[in-house]
Amino acid sequence: MTGLLTQVALFLAATVIAVPLFRRFRLSAVLAYLASGMLIGPFGLKLVADVESILHFAEFGVVLLLFLIGLELQPSRLLALRRVVFGLGAAQVLATTSVLAGLGFLLGLPLAATLIAGFGLSLSSTPMVLQLLTERKELASQHGRGAFGILLFQDLAVLPALAILPLLGVAAVGDAEQAGLNPLLALGAVTVIVVAGRYALRPILRVVAETRIPDVFTAAALLLVIATALLVNAAGLSMALGAFIAGVLLADSEYRHELEADLEPFKGLLLGLFFIAVGMSVNLGLVGEAPLKVLGITVGLMLAKGLVLYGLGRISPGPLRAQARSLALVMLAGGEFAFVLFPIAVSAGLLSRDLAELLVLAVTLSMLLSPLLLIADDRWFSRWFSPAEEPRYDDVVPDDHRVVIAGFGRFGQIVARILRARGIPFTALEISQSQVDFVRRFGNRIFYGDAARPEMLRAAQLDKAEVLVIAVDDQDASVKIAEFARHQYPDLKVFARVRNRQHAFRMMELQVPYLMRETYLSSLDMAEHVLEWLGDDPATARRSVALFRAHDEATLQGQFEIRGDEAKFQATAKASAEQLESLFEADRRAPDPLD
Repeated sequence: MTGLLTQVALFLAATVIAVPLFRRFRLSAVLAYLASGMLIGPFGLKLVADVESILHFAEFGVVLLLFLIGLELQPSRLLALRRVVFGLGAAQVLATTSVLAGLGFLLGLPLAATLIAGFGLSLSSTPMVLQLLTERKELASQHGRGAFGILLFQDLAVLPALAILPLLGVAAVGDAEQAGLNPLLALGAVTVIVVAGRYALRPILRVVAETRIPDVFTAAALLLVIATALLVNAAGLSMALGAFIAGVLLADSEYRHELEADLEPFKGLLLGLFFIAVGMSVNLGLVGEAPLKVLGITVGLMLAKGLVLYGLGRISPGPLRAQARSLALVMLAGGEFAFVLFPIAVSAGLLSRDLAELLVLAVTLSMLLSPLLLIADDRWFSRWFSPAEEPRYDDVVPDDHRVVIAGFGRFGQIVARILRARGIPFTALEISQSQVDFVRRFGNRIFYGDAARPEMLRAAQLDKAEVLVIAVDDQDASVKIAEFARHQYPDLKVFARVRNRQHAFRMMELQVPYLMRETYLSSLDMAEHVLEWLGDDPATARRSVALFRAHDEATLQGQFEIRGDEAKFQATAKASAEQLESLFEADRRAPDPLD
């Protein structure tokens, strides 16, 4: 028991010391975990010897990560990113795998080994890349969205690999009976999870939630992940696959945010332990034994990924073309799934242990070098500018208020000015520090913070407000805010600004009752004035605009029902235009009741 506590204390100390130190130099926390693992592991200070058992336990962090990724994978989100995810993402994985596998085959490696190695090396680290983009405030940029779409496809692509590799290994050792049995067991396990997730999980979670004891719900969340992971593992599949499926099945449930909040701390700690264990398992002796080979694989990996990503970015349509270099730089490194795939391939007899150790070391070194290359790139191109200190979000201490305004740009400010003129108190949140500083000069009460973060909305005491006005620019952020508000505070009245019809559809899926398309009313008002200038009397112009508005809102509702069918959507748009012309023609021919 004392030995176990000593190891726990050692891991916690490594985390507490290494992460703040690396973050002070604007380096990723993943790097801190890997470096601390290499320091205390058997190839460093030798403070920990039994790396294998720790790695097996810490792999549950990857299982939790896949479950939480599944929770985020809603159909509407995939639909909005489908071109990036299934176009750019698929092209990146296929092209990088082909290039790296081709290089391995030319060097004399077996075809199966080169394909597995190429695929594993083509993957990037989802937590690392997203953290780098968040730290650099680039998640909403074009290359940030492109990177997110590619990472999402990689997370999807790794799941079939996790399922297939053990089966290939069974077939490779010649056990024909077992090779035929595993697919049936796998299909049965997945079927059980899908059926149970559709018909049983929500009622069970509802019963647990009615206890109103948070600890019990947390225990139920952990049991859910562990049970699904064990079920698919018993069928010969990856535990991460079962957790991912369970997450997807609960992505649209009312318990999604509660599950995410309960499991996030466990995921963070166990994933950190996983990276520490990976760092401990890295054979640093190989650097001394074969430095040129290790350097060659690492440089080859980063060059291949960088060139493929840059090339794909340059041929992509739209603004991403101009940010192809940024896309390539942020995703140069390998990813943590390589640490999972390669051991499975070794166990299945598809990859030699020596080659797997070399590849793991190359991926680790690429993860260490990638953030350093980003820093060097920033300093090379912006050497005349000193880096600005990252501003800290305000501590929100609102007075008694009736309204919370998320987003204080031009739209939110107009709402706020009218509320202030009527003496109605409100709390405003804005993510742009420069905007906050500017608005505060005029005596406005506004707080700097990201309203898309649930903890910020809780700090703003959303539970005490009567109305939430969503006026943020970012569509994904506005949907996230609305989703949280509708699930956590169903009685709260939500008024949302939307940018276009697709944005409106996403809000309508959440049953947000009050939507205002930006520039919509001002466009109608201008159309009315244009008609008057062209000769219509005010009443006729006003009636035409009212007719258009009623027809357009009815069309919007009709298109929402068929939003997933592009052919029907286009046909509806054409029919709607023809119907509108007929309505105007009928209105023009109708006799004036005053005649």
